[in-house]
Amino acid sequence: MNFHIEYEQENDGRWLAEIPEIPGVLTYGATANEAMAKAEVLALRVLAERIETKESLPMPICIDFVAA
Repeated sequence: MNFHIEYEQENDGRWLAEIPEIPGVLTYGATANEAMAKAEVLALRVLAERIETKESLPMPICIDFVAA
């Protein structure tokens, strides 16, 4: 399964990053890189929890970065 990180800068200067394929994975950071790193970490935690609770089976993943 492939995931895409979409990111954009808010009016207040913060950066927003989200992975639309995984509901709830939305993070903020002071820089684009910080926001994307937080989104990737959160996505991996969500996927790990799904595997641990047997909600999902393990699968190969690929994460790409896409500017909004």
